Amino acid sequence: MELSERFWNASLEELKKGYSRLGDQYVCLLCGSTCEQGVIYPVEDVLYEAERYMRLHIRMAHQSVFSYLIQLNKRLTGLTDHQNSLLRLFYEEYTDAQIQKELGIGSASTIRNHRFVLKEKERQSKIFLTLMELLKEKDSHAPRFVEVHQTATMVDDRYNITLEEQEKVLKKYFPEGKEGLLKAFPSRQKHKLIVLRAIAARFERDRKYHEKEVNEVLSAVHDDHVTLRRYLIEYGFMDRKPDGSEYWLT
Repeated sequence: MELSERFWNASLEELKKGYSRLGDQYVCLLCGSTCEQGVIYPVEDVLYEAERYMRLHIRMAHQSVFSYLIQLNKRLTGLTDHQNSLLRLFYEEYTDAQIQKELGIGSASTIRNHRFVLKEKERQSKIFLTLMELLKEKDSHAPRFVEVHQTATMVDDRYNITLEEQEKVLKKYFPEGKEGLLKAFPSRQKHKLIVLRAIAARFERDRKYHEKEVNEVLSAVHDDHVTLRRYLIEYGFMDRKPDGSEYWLT
């Protein structure tokens, strides 16, 4: 199961913790890092069993689950920029007076109204989530969609991709299989996304690459490695340092 699929299929309790258990392993839902039950992990002269180490990993690598989720694309969170700012400040335990000053809000009653709107959004989300769970039990005709990766930079209709459509596109552009050569770089945005997703899978997670190494991997896919590299970053599959000295999967 891919990381994004595990993330979207996780329960609310698992998402709140930021990790899930898979057999003898604990898997970080935010980056895919794993640790194994029964193994002791030393950190600065302190010994951690697997689950405690996973909680430590989330604090060290992501600050908190809240910090990670609040930075996701607003098409994924459904939050306006203003709601996002308010939630950050509420989480950081700002007082209403501090929030008024920070955001330039006129009165305490305005903040209370924002809290009420967010509470209504929470209630609506619970009902909608329950409806969708019940629908899964009945809707036998629903197509299987490709999960949106968490670091997607532009979530729109191009992500409306079924698994069957993805397989068809991959066969068209990778006639020798996903590990083979790319026949041509597609012009259609949706096809670009499918192809880039397959190319990103050729890189190792949690590894930093020099630009030369990235180019070597991409040159084995297609002659125009510069275009592939640019689109991998543009679509949120990879990131890099401002000076281009290091690249990594997001």
